[in-house]
This record gives sequence, C-alpha cells and structure tokens, in this order.
Amino acid sequence: MIVIDLKRCAAKGLFCLLLVTLVGCAGRSATPVQEQEMEQRVRAPAREDSAGIQVYPLKNPAALELAAQAADAEQQGQHDQAAVLLERALRIQPRDPELLQQMAEVQLQRGQFQQALAFATRSHDVGPRVGELCARNWRTMGLAHERLGQASASRKAEDRAERCMVVRPQGL
Repeated sequence: MIVIDLKRCAAKGLFCLLLVTLVGCAGRSATPVQEQEMEQRVRAPAREDSAGIQVYPLKNPAALELAAQAADAEQQGQHDQAAVLLERALRIQPRDPELLQQMAEVQLQRGQFQQALAFATRSHDVGPRVGELCARNWRTMGLAHERLGQASASRKAEDRAERCMVVRPQGL
C-alpha cells in the first residue's frame, strides 16, 4: 500500500496531482477481452481483408493437434486450459507464428495484456509481414496497448494492421 503525505505533497502542486492520479490508475485492473470482442476486432477484420497474399508455414502434426484442442478449449471459455495446451504446442514448435498468435489471443482473453503483447510481437517477428496473420498480430497488439492504457501505441498498431493486406493490382 502506498501512503502519500498530502500536506507535504500539497506544496509540490502539480507533481502531487500527477502522483495521486498514477496511484489511482495502478489499482484498476483492465477486464479481459471477451471472445466476441476478439472476433470482431482481431479475427474478423483480418479474415475480411485476406484476399491478398497469404503465407503459411509447415506444421508439425502434434503441434497442430494441440492447437486444435486449444481452440476447442478457447471456444468453451476454458482459457487457462487453452494456454496450457498452447504452451505444449510451443515446446514442439517454438517459432510457429500461428501458435504464437493463437497464444497472444488467449492471453488477451485471460487479461494478461503484457503477455499478449509479447506473444503477438514474437509472432510478427518470426511470421509473414503480409496477409491475415500479420493483420491479426497488429490488431492484437493494438487491443493489448488499448487495455494497457497506451492509446497512441494502440492507434499506431491499428494503422499498421491495414498495411498488412497486399492485394494483386487490377488487370493482372
């Protein structure tokens, strides 16, 4: 618990106001992202814009099965179980951008926004720079930044998501 001496702090004026504001914000916890919001803000826009170039990595069958089980657990609202299954899949394929992104989305739903940001960033670092996965990476980063109270970073990430979709020029 943080104790603030208001008499001493009053002499400092603006600094005191800023300190009290920050302490008040630190106590708030952002709510986890619900499945419907995840679908509307991350997955659906990326799918809708996916007419462009797509890049898909080779999959290990065991990791693929674990990812499918994790998706089922996520659909049933069992986000902790989904995270456990994805951790196992990532032990098999630690640099799989789709697994990393799936874990980022599960972390958003668990309210683990820093973790979601880290997984989405790793996915983007090892994944394609174009297509649906790229857009999901940036939309996830934007949503995580938003929930962390980083509005500017959130807007920048949302803008970057739009640049992931590369479509074939007309007439080709």
